[in-house]
Amino acid sequence: MTHQNMTDEELIALDVPLMIRYGMMFGGAHRAALFGDGAIAAALGAERLEVQPRSVAYLAEVVRRGGTRMASELPEPLPGPEAGALAREWLGTAAPMVKGVAEDEIVARWLEAVAAVLELRLRTRGGL
Repeated sequence: MTHQNMTDEELIALDVPLMIRYGMMFGGAHRAALFGDGAIAAALGAERLEVQPRSVAYLAEVVRRGGTRMASELPEPLPGPEAGALAREWLGTAAPMVKGVAEDEIVARWLEAVAAVLELRLRTRGGL
């Protein structure tokens, strides 16, 4: 469930890997939380590492074309060592739960949601 009154600090403190695990395993409300609060929390973490929205959107396409497992094994799935480690954490959490193309698509769509939040935050501050 998305909490409309959470601050950025409260959102960034959320356990995104746990939200990925539950969202992939259980669907329903857990998936909604992953695509809501989880996407925002992930975007905030990426934003602090100065990740560009297009990089996360590109990673979504990599997942869509090659799969979550392959993307999780990339040495630098997002530009920069810290951002790459963050993306590997997300993808490494999701990879064991991916059984096929349908689950890869869920991961790709979630990454697109993260990219959309990043872009919205940049645009509202005049960064794009």
